[in-house]
Amino acid sequence: MRAFRSQLLYPYFYGIIVHMKKTLNMDQQLFEQAKAACGASTDTETVRLGLEALVRQGAYQRLRALLGTEPDAQDVPRRRERPRAKHSAA
Repeated sequence: MRAFRSQLLYPYFYGIIVHMKKTLNMDQQLFEQAKAACGASTDTETVRLGLEALVRQGAYQRLRALLGTEPDAQDVPRRRERPRAKHSAA
């Protein structure tokens, strides 16, 4: 009975959906330029892509600030994927 009651009280407890609505005041011409530059089809996608680019840029700047802080560091070997065999149309 207790499990059934909790299902009635919290019918959507099985999943969490994150949804935010914000009102933004921005330059319409700048927004249209950004939308065209990133190739977004919606306003939401434009904002999301812009925020992702800002986060990437911040991470890049933090990483760049570390440049030369460890002078005795050794180069890290990198693994590269082997090139795939080219398929010929037979």
